[in-house]
Amino acid sequence: MSIQKRIWLTGASSGIGLALAEQLAAQGHKLALTARSAPPLLALAERFPGQILVITADLTDPHAVREVGERIGAAWGALDLAILNAGTCEYMDLPTFDAALFGRVMQVNVQGTAHCIETALPLLRAGEQPRLVGVGSSVTFVPLPRAEAYGASKAAVRYLFQSLELDLAQDGIKVSLVSPGFVETPLTAANDFPMPMQITSEKAAQAIIRGIERGKREISFPGPFISLLCLVGHLPSALRVMLTKRLARPTTTTGGC
Repeated sequence: MSIQKRIWLTGASSGIGLALAEQLAAQGHKLALTARSAPPLLALAERFPGQILVITADLTDPHAVREVGERIGAAWGALDLAILNAGTCEYMDLPTFDAALFGRVMQVNVQGTAHCIETALPLLRAGEQPRLVGVGSSVTFVPLPRAEAYGASKAAVRYLFQSLELDLAQDGIKVSLVSPGFVETPLTAANDFPMPMQITSEKAAQAIIRGIERGKREISFPGPFISLLCLVGHLPSALRVMLTKRLARPTTTTGGC
């Protein structure tokens, strides 16, 4: 992206978001960075004076997200690129299905993304060669144990962006979906299971920027891991289940007869 763009990036205070912010700022783009934590964003703004708008917000609050859009509109009048990266992850531990956990994950990953889309689209329609980018997950390629909430939320994001691509074509807004494998972030640092072929946030950001520059509708990485997931996901269902259920943890029950 050699031409300077006006970019809104959510979830920019850590992990992939912070790595994207650093690399995009180094390329000379104007960035509106949104997160709930301000200090990392302010530190980046000091390094790149005049390029960065720091806007803290809870993206599950529609009023706060609309205020983000108002600030971007007042500063630039339009957006050329929106990268909706903010998200969360919680794993389900059966035998008890935790509906509250499910709701929390869906609220952030799906409803929060929807609030951002609502705010971004009018600004993108006024932009130059506009593109909307959503960050999903490679978990959507194959169902996995304990991922009921996270996987369902990212499956919703996948369908949402693939459907938007059809409706936004008439507006000239391109759509891309990012489907990462395991990436070193504060979220994955809490994982208590093996994460094969894990890559750094910096490499993930490079892959995303490269995919956007190439106009890819699906940006998936790392390649070998994605190929493995897709292979398993396309197996006959009985064989797929036989393989993946081995990853499930034993459930414990108490009482009863």
